Amino acid sequence: MGEFSIFHWLIVLAVVLIFFGGRRIPEVMKGLGEGIRSFKEGMSGTSHTTTPPAETPPAAEKPAEEKK
Repeated sequence: MGEFSIFHWLIVLAVVLIFFGGRRIPEVMKGLGEGIRSFKEGMSGTSHTTTPPAETPPAAEKPAEEKK
């Protein structure tokens, strides 16, 4: 009873295709992969994603000195 044959997997695949449709499966798998990656990062306590540095306001321009 604990073994899955190829026919069991084909039935599961057919149900998934009917339930989600062919266009949504890549979106679902991408979301699943991002969720697993986020979970692994949370468990290890590190983050491998790079965040862009916060933009700093430009420095105030100094008034031009007069040339003598």
